[in-house]
Amino acid sequence: MPFASHLWAGVHEAWHPVLTGFALLLSVVASAHVILYKRDSRSAIGWIGLVWLMPLVGAVVYLFFGVNRIRRQATSLRGNLERYRAQATEAACLPEELHRHLPDQAGHLEILARLVERVVERPLLPGNRIEPLVNGDAAYPAMLQAIRHARRSVALETYIFDRDKAGLAFARALGQAARRGVEVRVLVDAAGARYSRPSILRTLRHEGVRHARFMPSSNLWHLMSLNLRTHRKLLVTDGGLGFTGGMNIRDGHCVSRQPLRPVQDLQFRVQGPVVAHLQEAFADDWNFTTGESLRGEAWFPKLERSGTVLARGVTDGPDEDFEKLRWTLLGALSIARQSVRILTPYFLPDPAVVSALNLAAMRGVEVDILLPARNNLPFVHWASRAMWWQVLTHGCRLWLTPPPFDHSKLMVLDGCWVLLGSANWDARSLRLNFEFDMECYDSELAARLEQLVEIKRRDAHRVTLPEVDGRPLPIRLRDGMARLLAPYV
Repeated sequence: MPFASHLWAGVHEAWHPVLTGFALLLSVVASAHVILYKRDSRSAIGWIGLVWLMPLVGAVVYLFFGVNRIRRQATSLRGNLERYRAQATEAACLPEELHRHLPDQAGHLEILARLVERVVERPLLPGNRIEPLVNGDAAYPAMLQAIRHARRSVALETYIFDRDKAGLAFARALGQAARRGVEVRVLVDAAGARYSRPSILRTLRHEGVRHARFMPSSNLWHLMSLNLRTHRKLLVTDGGLGFTGGMNIRDGHCVSRQPLRPVQDLQFRVQGPVVAHLQEAFADDWNFTTGESLRGEAWFPKLERSGTVLARGVTDGPDEDFEKLRWTLLGALSIARQSVRILTPYFLPDPAVVSALNLAAMRGVEVDILLPARNNLPFVHWASRAMWWQVLTHGCRLWLTPPPFDHSKLMVLDGCWVLLGSANWDARSLRLNFEFDMECYDSELAARLEQLVEIKRRDAHRVTLPEVDGRPLPIRLRDGMARLLAPYV
């Protein structure tokens, strides 16, 4: 026993300096990484403090939660992907020509058009028709009709595709199209496909529909991850009729059917040259997922003018499209003169976006932010509420719309500029997921959508700063703790 005790003591004494040296080395390496790669100095100081105050443990925590692998992983996965751009069939509208299409008071939007062109690197195309479709009650029949009338191709990409009454109707329509010789491709996010059991993928397979899962998970770590998802909602038939917006495929969007969990939302029917931007986004994602290149007249036909809207697709993701949408939002808020109307279900803006909203309000711009009073994700609602004071203090107006839950995503600026699509005002949409939005320049479309926003605002409750400050202390603490996880929810 004495010999064993002495042996154990010797081993302990030998390993103690080794472990100490390893912890010191790990802390130095972690600190160096923080200094080199953390852009926010406050975040950097916090991580360095954790690394040194909790030796070894702090470095390990930083390794798993502090290192941002999202963009690097997305870029490495999609870095060699051939990005296809359809041959233009319509001359682009140059920023200096914008005044010919808009009222005199909208001349300042030329600066915004110039900015977005540099950020997005896609042309602003004239001759489009954009029609809002409210809820699945209007959107699904139009989308199903487009699938049934397709003769050459159908491209569908979505985050959630439930196997319910609505989902089965789409699956049957897609199967019928495939059986009559239409080239059908369906891309469903791997995480979104798990929202219903059994999965709709089995039904699509039974219907003979060619489909794929975007970024399928292969291990426990990826199963737990909600990043690198495609949140895009795209439908293009025969390369010339498109649908996009924020609407998934699930029965809850058919509000008139009085589902158990009704969800309001907006989808948009798109016609004209800009449909090529929707198809390009789908073709890139399909090529990345399956390796198949979609080319030719069936997918990219010559597109004629269908209306008066100037429009451009805005793809955003953690790859080479990183923060393109965020730059677009910041540019739009900086150029606003009269009004900004925002519909979003999830409002967790970063400090730069908060500052841009506040600066617009302090310049005299009417900034109205409409959020659902009852959110489908309570934790996100708590985190959002902890941030409301930041915009209320400087003059932004915040409204809570009554149930059913409103999943709509929309921004209308100065009665002439519209941003529509799949992205929310949170870090997940602006930094972690793949999104598709469209910017539109048209006073008639903007007026129609402002009217829709106004209808929602009439029944909404206006939130005041005293109301936010008057929350009970336990509620404020709960909301504040939820806010700490805002970058991850």
